[in-house]
Amino acid sequence: MTRLEHKKILITQSDDYMGPAIADLFHAEAARVTARPGLVPFGPDFPNYVEDLQDFDVVIANLAHDPCNGPIETLADDHWKKLFDTMVHPLMALVRHFAPRMADQGHGKIIAITSAAPLKGLPGSAAYCAARGAQNAFIKAVGLEFAAKNVQINAIAQNYVSNPVYYPDELVQSERFQKHLARNVPVRRVARPEEQAEFALFLASDNSDFFVGQIFPFSGGWAINA
Repeated sequence: MTRLEHKKILITQSDDYMGPAIADLFHAEAARVTARPGLVPFGPDFPNYVEDLQDFDVVIANLAHDPCNGPIETLADDHWKKLFDTMVHPLMALVRHFAPRMADQGHGKIIAITSAAPLKGLPGSAAYCAARGAQNAFIKAVGLEFAAKNVQINAIAQNYVSNPVYYPDELVQSERFQKHLARNVPVRRVARPEEQAEFALFLASDNSDFFVGQIFPFSGGWAINA
């Protein structure tokens, strides 16, 4: 038997960030994957988004947006708001929708793909750190709220993982970035997307039932002392 056989799994923003790698591995492990591309809406459009999404064993809340880097004095209001509208508010809506349903069915897992950036702080990325930090704090609290209901809610707080949003190949392969890795990341490389997907698979499996409300750094040692 493959590791996710018979499990119904939803992957949001499946065409971006960690969506493709997770979807590929989960398909290979015989999961019944619903891959929903595009941003998750918040507000009046959210009910339409989830209208045909029912009874999942696992939800991968894969949410990402351009970090809008720059000094705080140049941060535009709409950039700040966009980060929360595309990552923080949709995460809340997804958990609010799916976690009670999982509790009713007696089991379920929600895995948020967040960031290690707020665990240390990144100068020039204050808005991004604030949004990702809000995600992490939310997961900690709501994970405890549903722990006794056999619903495990956790987050993979990653950095330095190859993906098309933040670490595309052309950036990673540049000499300047390789020097940056040598100075800042103990393992001196970025993670392959398949490595992160394997960790997501563990959290989606029945072997992770004792983890709740955890923010797991996945950053090659970059955030180990955060």
